[in-house]
Amino acid sequence: MKEETRWTLFVASGLLALSFILFVAHYLLFQDAHHLWIFFFGDLAFIPIEVLVVTLIIERLLESREKEQRKEKMNMVIGTFFSRLGTPLLATLSRADPGIESIGGVLHSFHHADAESFGGLRACLDTHECSVRIGRLDLGNLRRFLISHEDFLLRLLENPMVFEHESFTSLLFAIEHLTEELKARTNIGGLPDSDLNHLETDIGRAYRILVPEWAGYMNYLRTHYPYLYSLAVRTNPFAESPDPVVRDQGPTGTPS
Repeated sequence: MKEETRWTLFVASGLLALSFILFVAHYLLFQDAHHLWIFFFGDLAFIPIEVLVVTLIIERLLESREKEQRKEKMNMVIGTFFSRLGTPLLATLSRADPGIESIGGVLHSFHHADAESFGGLRACLDTHECSVRIGRLDLGNLRRFLISHEDFLLRLLENPMVFEHESFTSLLFAIEHLTEELKARTNIGGLPDSDLNHLETDIGRAYRILVPEWAGYMNYLRTHYPYLYSLAVRTNPFAESPDPVVRDQGPTGTPS
């Protein structure tokens, strides 16, 4: 028998024995079996209601609160990812996207974005192909950048909370796979077209997951942390020349 099962049986037996002892003590003190049975069956009748209150109401409330706390911690992990790795990588890959100009106006319009604007942004991204032309990338720099963040990426994958967010987990695995592919090639120059096509597929896979994750994270910052959102807007990876310096203030008070 497992130790945990043995301990559970021990506690249950102890509680039942204690209840029996208290019933006997009550009878010996007051010699009133009639009221003793009334109290016993009265308490027994309320057990279903107590189960209802504890398991279906209180436990649900506690579970909902715990879920919100886990979600908040998960967004902190995602924020760390984008500040260290995601945003610079997105800036690099977006410049190799041949169709980025077709949605450039939407991707740049974050300064005064509201919920409706983000709905339009997500719809725009859903219809965008998010492809990458490997000829527009400096594979050597991309390889060095990803390898330099390999330990950081592995630490994120070791975090058990990450696996509660399916799309973010897929993104980390896609970037990790791309890192391994580039790391395995000691000489990144002079690769045959077949191998370049293979790498282009791996890069495109990571890019297609990265773009909507970034948009979702921006929406989270806009709703919960306007001061972090302000910096994220000024360092927009889709901008040709991101500028973190605060210039003038727009009508809503957001730096433009």
